[in-house]
Order: sequence, then structure tokens, then C-alpha cells
Amino acid sequence: MTPVQNTVTEQLTAAGRAIEHDSFAIIDAEVGPHAYSDEQWPLVRRMIHANADFEFNGLTRFHPHAMQAGLRAVLKGGTPIVADVEMICVGLSKPRLAHFGLSTQHYISDADVIRAAQAENSTRAVQAMRKAQRLGQLDGAIVGIGNAPTALIELVRLIREEGVRPALVIAMPVGFVAAAESKDLMMGVDEVPWVAIQGRKGGSTLVVAAIHALLSLAEAAQKAGV
Repeated sequence: MTPVQNTVTEQLTAAGRAIEHDSFAIIDAEVGPHAYSDEQWPLVRRMIHANADFEFNGLTRFHPHAMQAGLRAVLKGGTPIVADVEMICVGLSKPRLAHFGLSTQHYISDADVIRAAQAENSTRAVQAMRKAQRLGQLDGAIVGIGNAPTALIELVRLIREEGVRPALVIAMPVGFVAAAESKDLMMGVDEVPWVAIQGRKGGSTLVVAAIHALLSLAEAAQKAGV
């Protein structure tokens, strides 16, 4: 019996689909051994595909409930995706998001966020996370952080001190100042599921790849009637 193929979360042309599938096949052939589960590997593979970097085999870490929590958040529909920067929102496929009724939010360029950061001598990323919390956007959300370590540090504080409970945190800020440390903080959180990259590597492209992987897995679950 031929398996049902994804349609919404695939490339729009046959040529595009062939290139992507061939890329995944090359990654599978060249990656070597890994310790990821069958549900985790498609996310890691798509991140490798996004950056052509096999080091994400090993650097990518998962909370034990991350994949199940992420799929539930996508499949229930209406889940907000809160990003630290606009780049994540722009990179996500609008038709794929619309299929699941998902919306994206970012606040880092809002005038009130900038004013608060200047007044408190903090970063816009910190104030953007605080604004998202005030607006009730973080509880039950998928939070993607690919650029700003200070956003992730503030999110961990909100989780521990104010009881914020995102559905899933995709913790992948890139950089040299506090990037690795912020992800170490997140990986020490038990209360909220997370996917994180150990060390300095990361970036908004990888957050987008991780979310697109979740969307693809969610479509497959829909078609399987899960």
C-alpha cells in the first residue's frame, strides 16, 4: 500500500520536492550514527538541511516531551508562535501556518518596547518577552528564539518566577555573548518542553526549520488519523 504523501507542507513544484527529498536522502546516507528517536530525527535532519552542518547531529537536544508537546500545539490549531525577531515570522510558510490556524507574533520593534529598553537600560528582546507575557501570548504558545540570548534568559525567568507555561520553547539563539549560557539555562528547565542547540551555534533559520519539521510531522499525523 502506497503511503499517503504530505501536500500542504511539501514544496509546491515536483522539481522542488525532488531536490528536497534528494537532500534528505543524502543527509541520511552521510550523517553516520545518531541517538535521536524516529520522531526527533526529522527535526534534526531538517536543521542539517537548512545549514548544511552535520554538527547538529549531537548538538541538538530535546526535553523528553518536546516532540509530543510541539505536535499537540500544532494540531490543536490557533496556537500562537511568538518569536524574538521578525526574521522567524517572515521565514515561516504562510500557507503551512494557515493550514493549522497558526499565527506569528513578534514585538521587538514596537515603540513601547524600545522605550522600555532605553528607560531600563535593558535589551529590546527582554522587553519584547515581557510584552508578550503582558498580552497573554506566552502561555500555550510555541516560542521560537533564534537571535537574542537575552530573550531566552528572560523567558527562563518568566517560567521560573512568574509561572509562564509555553507549550514548547525552541531555544536556538546564536552568538558569542551569553548564547551558550542562555541555552544551558533553558536545558535546565523541567517544567516546560524545549528543543535547544548546545553551544554557540543557532539562528533564526534553524528555528524556522524546526517549526517546519513540526508542521510536516503534524500533517502526516493528520493524514494518518492520529
